[in-house]
Amino acid sequence: MQEAIDFLANKNPIFQEIIEKYGLPPIPKRPQGFETLVLLILEQQVSIDSAKATFLKIKSYTTCNPETMAILSDEEFRSLGVSRQKTKYIKILAEAVLNKELDIESLASKSAKQVREELIKMKGIGNWTIDIYLMFCLGEPDLIPLGDIAVINTIKELLDIHGKEEMEIYVEQWSPYRSYATYLLWHYYLTKRNRKITY
Repeated sequence: MQEAIDFLANKNPIFQEIIEKYGLPPIPKRPQGFETLVLLILEQQVSIDSAKATFLKIKSYTTCNPETMAILSDEEFRSLGVSRQKTKYIKILAEAVLNKELDIESLASKSAKQVREELIKMKGIGNWTIDIYLMFCLGEPDLIPLGDIAVINTIKELLDIHGKEEMEIYVEQWSPYRSYATYLLWHYYLTKRNRKITY
């Protein structure tokens, strides 16, 4: 991690300033597998905390595995706080695993590009979900999710860059440690707002 931080601080002093003010960022880790993909679907466009509350409701109600999720009724999902759209996405994912269209275990041995190509075929799994899975579960060191609102807002605030295209070009200089840049940006965003998140 130190190597990544030295590299980033050398590219832009803002990273050193974040560390001096707020300390080192946590490096998010999540287990690989179906459960984490379900949690990521729940996290789309809502806060991590509310998604986690729904996820825990599911887990206290039943087993979160493809077999169960494929047969759980829409009414049961609704009673657990899952929207109709996300219910559909979770069922599609469960059926893809059961039909062997998707082998989640094999993703760990593939490149980031191959993982993206495989997961993007799933309705309801977009680039943000794939980025987070790659970073949190597979330890991919060089990704920045420019579909993440906290990342976008922090870049706007700290670097005064407002266009998505301009951001994409600018963050290339943080390669091969863009994931670490993301962890620092999140750390700044959350700590400044007195928000504590357990990934």
